[in-house]
Amino acid sequence: DILAHHETLRLGSPAHLMRLVVLAKQVPDTRQVTGQVMREDGTLNRAALPAVYNPDDLYALEQALRLKARFGGRVTGVTMGPPAAVRLLQESLYRGADEVILLSDGRFAGADTLATSYVLSLAVRRLGVVDLVLCGRQAIDGDTGHTPVQVARVLGWPPLTYVAAIQSLDGGSITVDRMTDDGKETVTAKLPVVISFVKEINEPRYPSFRGIRKASKAVIPNWTAGDIGVSAPAAKADWSNVYPIPPREGEIEMIAGDTPEEQARNLVNKLFEEKVI
Repeated sequence: DILAHHETLRLGSPAHLMRLVVLAKQVPDTRQVTGQVMREDGTLNRAALPAVYNPDDLYALEQALRLKARFGGRVTGVTMGPPAAVRLLQESLYRGADEVILLSDGRFAGADTLATSYVLSLAVRRLGVVDLVLCGRQAIDGDTGHTPVQVARVLGWPPLTYVAAIQSLDGGSITVDRMTDDGKETVTAKLPVVISFVKEINEPRYPSFRGIRKASKAVIPNWTAGDIGVSAPAAKADWSNVYPIPPREGEIEMIAGDTPEEQARNLVNKLFEEKVI
């Protein structure tokens, strides 16, 4: 029983080998987006751009490696994507991950964040007892930040988002500092949890040449829909029509007044004149 396991564990003890799962995404290099890679329907021709490791996810991988170095354990890298995504998993290996898994199946094509998080969650469950699922803040292609919290929702685990520091990890609980619009928030939750990190958490390490050579020869397992027990995920997003953002139109008018109160009255009068309110 996973919950009973986390009620009794003491991280770093010989009786427990911590399991850390890093969810990463292979994304198009958006620094090289030009008009030539945009289709007529407004969508991005991903095949025309080089694929890279999602930058935010590198912070999650680095943090998993640091936790392993401190507490012991095993780091598993997981990605969902086409067969070419093995390159991302090779990078996970040569940066220090112990094992990697590719989730690739034609039935996963066209998945939105809801469908993607469902597939990722089933893969996490198949791995057995997992203490931490680590993710980047968001992917640079979609920029939604939905996947970490949706994975947490499917698993039924607490989501800890925008984490900039881990204060403690012991006795089956974790305490972190979260970045918010108003400053910093310190939160404690019981394991297992899903965490998404901001770049302030660490500085990703450079891979070694030996690690690169070893990873290039690794045989990477591929889990299909049948392996994790899922039919085609039900994507909810409709991409049948994509439109460019229209240019902003209008003029700027400064509202005069000797005091804030007078400026507010003049603004309200102006809005009434323009029949805005």
